[in-house]
Amino acid sequence: MSSSILYQDSNLTQNIIKNELNQIGSGFWNVRSRFRILAKLIDIETQMSFIQLHTGNFLVIDTVELNDHLRQEINHLTDNGNKIEAVIGTHPFHTLSFLSFYKSYPNTAYYGTPRHLRRLTQIPWSGNLNDCTVRTLWQPDVELRIPAGAEFINPQPESSNHFISVFVYHLSSKTLHVNDTIIYADKPNFLFRLFGYKHGKMVFHPSIKNVGLHPTEDSPYLFRDWMRNMLHDWPFENICCAHMGVKIGGAHDDVVTLLNESESLFKKLSIKNRKRNPDGELPIGNHYNMNIVGDECG
Repeated sequence: MSSSILYQDSNLTQNIIKNELNQIGSGFWNVRSRFRILAKLIDIETQMSFIQLHTGNFLVIDTVELNDHLRQEINHLTDNGNKIEAVIGTHPFHTLSFLSFYKSYPNTAYYGTPRHLRRLTQIPWSGNLNDCTVRTLWQPDVELRIPAGAEFINPQPESSNHFISVFVYHLSSKTLHVNDTIIYADKPNFLFRLFGYKHGKMVFHPSIKNVGLHPTEDSPYLFRDWMRNMLHDWPFENICCAHMGVKIGGAHDDVVTLLNESESLFKKLSIKNRKRNPDGELPIGNHYNMNIVGDECG
């Protein structure tokens, strides 16, 4: 198999190759794929990850479009898909590649967010990630958590509220898989630099400043406290972000820095929400959650 191996003890490198299985750590592979926006002129990337469980089987986290080369690599890694135990969709709006992936690998269990289950009815879903018992199926190898303070079941408006997703932590490789919530700017192009994205910088998805969190006074602090708890429990070293890259080594410290630097933003958002929504009411169809303490599942 020609997958690029990116780690070697303390001598970490970061040679990410698109549309290939890039080995980030022991038992963890990440695939970078193109995802173009703004009339398909700007590539912000998207991702898929493969996690090997202690049984030897694999979890597939999110999906991307497959070319022949990538399909061959996946088949080599997973015994032609026979060792894929489950395919998991963690982001409500990362849905475009699921049907084609399902057609390539139909003989496994598929799990998704509530929006996956609502939209992709052609797939015989085995479970909903909003169900706590589903999120604990692969422990202790893999832990899944849903951030607090934001809408997961029915994010609105659908055109712009893509902030929230399930965070996935793989213990043995100390790798965190996260989609839009956190962005890692790996060699941003000129346009992104104009918007303030600096190389090597972690940022929250820009929708945190408007529709990303619930419009309540406490939601910014619920999200902050959830992040603090996650950082306490998960000593990850690597992070794979859907947009715009992968950070190998030192990722935990960078996310701690991001959270600390965002304190003034959380305060500003809380004050704004209190003024605009003094009763603390949620939009119709939204759901309040408090996934703050422990592993969320009691």
